[in-house]
Amino acid sequence: MERPLALSAGRGAGYPPDVLPLRECPLPPSPPIRIMIVDDHPFLREGVKAVIETQADLELVAEAESGEQALALYPTHLPDVVLMDLQMPGIGGVDTIAVMRSHWPQARIVVLTTYSGDAQALRALRAGAAGYLLKNTLRKELLDTIRSVHAGGKHLNAQVASSIAFHVIEDALTEREIGVLSLAASGNSNKQIAARLAVTEETVKGHMKLIFAKLGASDRTHAVTIAAKRGIIEL
Repeated sequence: MERPLALSAGRGAGYPPDVLPLRECPLPPSPPIRIMIVDDHPFLREGVKAVIETQADLELVAEAESGEQALALYPTHLPDVVLMDLQMPGIGGVDTIAVMRSHWPQARIVVLTTYSGDAQALRALRAGAAGYLLKNTLRKELLDTIRSVHAGGKHLNAQVASSIAFHVIEDALTEREIGVLSLAASGNSNKQIAARLAVTEETVKGHMKLIFAKLGASDRTHAVTIAAKRGIIEL
């Protein structure tokens, strides 16, 4: 009859003499999330930088003040998350997002903007943005959004999401209608718009009637105001 294995109260207790228990090794800490911010306002960049520097898991690796500079810096730093303004001189934010995503499909981009318009947000999301934040909500939403987007998620500001949902069933303006309204916003009369587009004045009037109906506008000034607020046109 085999004798029972004697157990020792010391190191290796409960194990055969030639077998030692595995030690639990702590996992190495995850590297910080590397961030690039793209905004032409130094004050905004400094504010975001100050917030990021308070977080051990975040690191600001690059700053750009234009779309062109962002595209030049991206391959050098390969940030995990890019914080992108929309209204900048030169290449705008939406076009920068589109170019960046076409060259580096892995790019994770969060839009930071003052514009809550649904049309502007949709353009950015279609270009490849994974997040869309209003600058007046950064204190509450920025850090969670960075971490969520880095983990593969998406984040859309609630106000913007509500605006998109409200207008999604409406007939969108066509490219020609947006062009007509943009010319009207610049102060052109129907006659001048017709000359610019090489169409008849009656055709322009027809476009304006459709624009009013789609936007729920009472006149051209009202239509311009609504379209600018929603980000359909830029003033």
